[in-house]
Amino acid sequence: MKPRDLPKHLPDTALAAHAREPEDLLSPLLQGPAASLFGSPVEPVQGPVHGVIVGTLLALADNGQTALVSFAGQPGHEALRARSVVDLHGPHMGQGVVLMFEQGDVHKPIVMGVLRGQAAWPLAEQPATVDVDADGQRMVVSAKEQLVLRCGQASITLTRAGKVLIEGAHVLSRASGVNRVKGGSVQLN
Repeated sequence: MKPRDLPKHLPDTALAAHAREPEDLLSPLLQGPAASLFGSPVEPVQGPVHGVIVGTLLALADNGQTALVSFAGQPGHEALRARSVVDLHGPHMGQGVVLMFEQGDVHKPIVMGVLRGQAAWPLAEQPATVDVDADGQRMVVSAKEQLVLRCGQASITLTRAGKVLIEGAHVLSRASGVNRVKGGSVQLN
């Protein structure tokens, strides 16, 4: 629902509060003619689409499960919801994507892949990312400033400064071998 769809008798404060809903934050990216995204007016795609079309990944919805895409000649003026055969993440937003269409239907795009070598993110800062390196034997998760593992009231926090913070309602340290506590100084209670 957009502010223009609200009843006219609502006070301006209701319209202003509604305008700040999360789906409206993406409105500038998700609406507007395809020409504004691709530079020049393009005729709408007619009939079934066979082959691929290169589009743009505008956003990820439904907790990253649904891609919102746009392409030259798309029907309508809003982003299309698309399924994907590849994992899409925040850094992919703004990049070109290869699209195919279920049974040639231009309203049912499927993201087949992300084009490499593009730095098309439209904002000054890209979304935050965490690097994961896994080879089946070892997994390394890296973050620039802080990494937090959290479950309910328990958490383990690793900071860039080298601090390891373990918090929980109950903390148990158990070892079948030697359990060492070593540091520049050790404080108990």
